[in-house]
Amino acid sequence: MLELVIDGIRVSLMNYQRVVILRVKDTDKYLPIWIGPTEADAIALKLQNVNVPRPLTHDLLSEVISSLDATVDRIVVSDLSDDTFYAKIVLQTNGSTMEVDSRPSDAIALAVRTESPIFAENAVVEKAAIQLDAETGKAVTPEDEETGQPRPVSEEEMKSLSAFEGFVSSLDLEDLGQGDAPRR
Repeated sequence: MLELVIDGIRVSLMNYQRVVILRVKDTDKYLPIWIGPTEADAIALKLQNVNVPRPLTHDLLSEVISSLDATVDRIVVSDLSDDTFYAKIVLQTNGSTMEVDSRPSDAIALAVRTESPIFAENAVVEKAAIQLDAETGKAVTPEDEETGQPRPVSEEEMKSLSAFEGFVSSLDLEDLGQGDAPRR
């Protein structure tokens, strides 16, 4: 598993969809995950330390977990299948570990409230992460291990990223890495 940090939340100017940008800790690889506007707001509000008069759903969930004498140990982006990400919330309770299936957006919103680490399975990062050149901020084409030269993206790789193709191309990624969200 690889640890992730929230780099920021972006909005596509073409279709106003939100994406949370997770960075693989200590690398220049980024994992973009589409999320809904409600979850984007829930994550952004907490990251910006904005207090709301009434608890949001993720605040409530955090309180319920706490009142049951459980803690959020970590969240894990566990799978990517048919352009859909899957996650698990890993809880510690009564000396045992429990995993709860979750949408990544809800798990991330909970993680920022509980200050829990965010991880992704290596296979998910291999399938969906993009690598950015530190100087230009542009996506880097994967290299062939034997020649060291950029290799063409395979048809399978393109298929696995089909839902992201138009969205990622519409993003302004020049400010990536200097996101509006604090790094953990």
